[in-house]
Amino acid sequence: MGNNELTQGKMMQLLDWSYEKAMNGFPGTPDAYELAQSYLRKHSSVQKSIDALIRTQNTKAATSGFLTGLGGLITLPVAIPANISSVIYVQMRMVAAIAVMGGYDLKDDQVRTLVYVSLAGNSAVDILKQTGVNISKKVAVSAIKKIPGTVITKINQKVGFRLLTKFGEKGVINLVKVVPVAGGVVGGVVDLGATRIVGKAAKKIFIYE
Repeated sequence: MGNNELTQGKMMQLLDWSYEKAMNGFPGTPDAYELAQSYLRKHSSVQKSIDALIRTQNTKAATSGFLTGLGGLITLPVAIPANISSVIYVQMRMVAAIAVMGGYDLKDDQVRTLVYVSLAGNSAVDILKQTGVNISKKVAVSAIKKIPGTVITKINQKVGFRLLTKFGEKGVINLVKVVPVAGGVVGGVVDLGATRIVGKAAKKIFIYE
């Protein structure tokens, strides 16, 4: 895959690629819409559906060979380690499905940005506040759509930087490149907890309790 060094530009390219795949799906795998509907059919409420989704996606994110098994790495637009690409895709599709359950349209640029923000986990709400967006029970879908383009750009930049810091830790990247098997195991342990945090951030942003 060439140079695996992470940059903010590469991270944004990967986010855009993952979002498109989350919406359209890989051959033989459900997209975010199908994923949302499958959980809504199985559970009695949106809340229970989302909680169940987060639990199962934790397991998927811990399996770092996900994209490799699908042949997805062949179509990746940038050179990024396999376990990072896999985790971001799994988390992206999970968050997009949560957004769908909350009644949001994934084709809206504002919704796309909020999905990206959710990947920042515990930092998500802070990123929004720093750019003047206050997510609370009082914020409706219509209000989200009014976020101006300049603010969306700032939010996306902050998310890209945050994820670069999160995944770009020198030790983790080197371990993945030098010892792929060990890298997958270590990455899986870290990603398991991270995916749960991402899911909770998405629930806070898209679902008002």
